[in-house]
Amino acid sequence: MSERTQPPPAARAATETPAETPAVAPAPAPAATGPLAGLRVLELGQLIAGPFAGKTLADFGAEVVKIEPPGDGDPLRRWRMLHEGTSVWWQVQSRGKHSVVADLRTPEGRDDVRRLAAEADVLIENFKPGAMEKWGLGPDVLMADNPGLIVLRISGYGQSGPYRDLPGFAVVAEAMGGLRHLMGEPGRPPVRAGVSLGDTLAALHGVIGVLLALQARSRSVSAEAPKGRGQVVDVALYESVFNCMESLLPEYAAFGAVRQPAGSALPGIAPSNAYRCADGQAVIGGNGDSIFRRLMQAIGRDDLAADPTLADNAGRAARADALDAAITAWTVQRPVAEVVAVLQAAQVPAGRIYTVADIAADPHYAARGMLQTAHTPDGLALQVPGVVPRLDGTPGAIGRPAPTLGQDTAAVHARWLGRPAAAVRDETDGVA
Repeated sequence: MSERTQPPPAARAATETPAETPAVAPAPAPAATGPLAGLRVLELGQLIAGPFAGKTLADFGAEVVKIEPPGDGDPLRRWRMLHEGTSVWWQVQSRGKHSVVADLRTPEGRDDVRRLAAEADVLIENFKPGAMEKWGLGPDVLMADNPGLIVLRISGYGQSGPYRDLPGFAVVAEAMGGLRHLMGEPGRPPVRAGVSLGDTLAALHGVIGVLLALQARSRSVSAEAPKGRGQVVDVALYESVFNCMESLLPEYAAFGAVRQPAGSALPGIAPSNAYRCADGQAVIGGNGDSIFRRLMQAIGRDDLAADPTLADNAGRAARADALDAAITAWTVQRPVAEVVAVLQAAQVPAGRIYTVADIAADPHYAARGMLQTAHTPDGLALQVPGVVPRLDGTPGAIGRPAPTLGQDTAAVHARWLGRPAAAVRDETDGVA
């Protein structure tokens, strides 16, 4: 929710239709702006990968209906630091969404999901392969009801191949995709980034796949397919990581080179590293030809700036350790702020290493709208990340706050399926 949006009351009604109304006409869709306004997305699955994809679509105007199991809902509601029993992470991951309770263990819950899927444009799921088929909700069934449906399936290893049935989390995907081996110091055990990169990379690849499938669907509209033809988007966590591994595979194929961890350096590209300063560290990227010359001049090493053997990256990479030593001899005598100021004035990419406290106080983050305010149901104000990417013509925006469990069950059933709200309340035993 942006700062312009007032927080809703803590006990907002799930629907505005009076309980005594015997029938209800479908309510209009919630007002939304953005390039995906009018797009209906049904989000199944839990935790990170599928819900992050749903969050991204919601940020750009899609109406995202999140299916949650009764009782506790998505486990992410209780992950990491909690406020009044709910994770503050929830306010980011589920912003802009509508929560509908359905128990996929029961025929009634599965029937509700199938009927909602018949009204959707996109369905997102990140269950283990075969789970949707076991419930009678596989793409063949859903797309028979709704031929224009796009089904985004995110899993550890994909929907095919010898590993498809293995459980897969981001930690395993990052290892199998080649990333974990490169993280850390030479000769030391590999480390992880501290966030679930495999999940978020898979989610973003999933969003790309959905947008591509929507484009293809729009081109396949015909008398036989008035909405166009849907398709399955199959995203594997390990493949999403592997897709970002740059030259890793062709270097092995051509030269038998197995890249090794290099700490904060960038192997084969120099100078680019984190450098000790008098009061901390600064990161410096001096690996462009003209940038390198400016860097050397800024640190008083005109001799290196003029050295013809260092005029291109190949020569610099061969002497990376010596260049790092020359830079460190200059940075270690100065505080981080001075190092960054001198190098930025010389048009050399440099910066300090931010903590979240630095991010929250940074004027550039604020000026770019990356520090937004959300409110929990009891009114607690939270800083949350803004919307990425930025579109100047049809920008995204943070819409409604993250829902309470089942908050929208009755309203969505009424709007999508034309069902009486009172009947939905009775069936969900008051959850809505």
